[in-house]
Amino acid sequence: MGKIVWLNGEIHDLDGAKVSVADHAHLYGDGLFEGIRIYNRKVFKLDLHLNRLYAGVRYLGFQMHIPQDELKGIILDTCKKADIENGYIRLNVTRGTGLGLDPAHINNTPNVMVMVSTLALYPPEAYETGLKTILCSTRVIPPDCLDPRLKTIGRYVANIQAKLEANRQGAGEGLMLNTQGYLAEATGDNVFLVQDGVLRTPHPSCGILNGITRRTVIELAKREGIEVREEFLTVYDIYESDEAFLTGTAAEVIPMVSVSGQKIGCGTPGEVTRRLMQRFREATEVGDAF
Repeated sequence: MGKIVWLNGEIHDLDGAKVSVADHAHLYGDGLFEGIRIYNRKVFKLDLHLNRLYAGVRYLGFQMHIPQDELKGIILDTCKKADIENGYIRLNVTRGTGLGLDPAHINNTPNVMVMVSTLALYPPEAYETGLKTILCSTRVIPPDCLDPRLKTIGRYVANIQAKLEANRQGAGEGLMLNTQGYLAEATGDNVFLVQDGVLRTPHPSCGILNGITRRTVIELAKREGIEVREEFLTVYDIYESDEAFLTGTAAEVIPMVSVSGQKIGCGTPGEVTRRLMQRFREATEVGDAF
């Protein structure tokens, strides 16, 4: 069947699914989302994605009418109907439908979407040669304004602005700092540095999304006997590193070889990076089958 969408209980093809123009995410960015991978007809880390989604639902006060276990079943059933071997799931939950900021004056029945499609952020050769990146002037939203653990739709306007900066400079990705000048994340990925065999990554309190792939890679690194430190890192730490890489559901694990024209280490993907890329590929063999 290919690329399909489950929307509020009905299956549509990708172009046939419609949501009201008064949807609160369309009007105000008032919604949550998850991006989830399918590998060999198995959904990777589905429970962790749903746990994060429902934590956001509770925090934002959405009147979610579908229990978590039921939504899990809907996702797996939609994947089965799509009959797709490897793909990408986009899961959206919005507050409801109606004009006006005040949720008291709208229909608070959430609009729920499960899209089964495909997505490739970077060309295949970038996983072999590594990404050239830049430092962006756009900063991440401070955590005292919006908790970064919320994967909200509206939050990503800043990340899109940073991505446009990277595009204008011909870079594969852009790195974002927080308002204190500490390294935070890439436009859609988490950042890891390797120095003297130690894996270093920004502390969650720096305003990053504590990504599921990020946590997976930390676990894999520890199993490999690699020391992992969550720290407050600056631009200096990037340039001092021996190697670096980015992680994300869509990006998976991808090497980063330069920042703003300056090489990281030797300017090629490093040994630790390649080892963790391989361990991550092996980890994706486990998931919820459909």
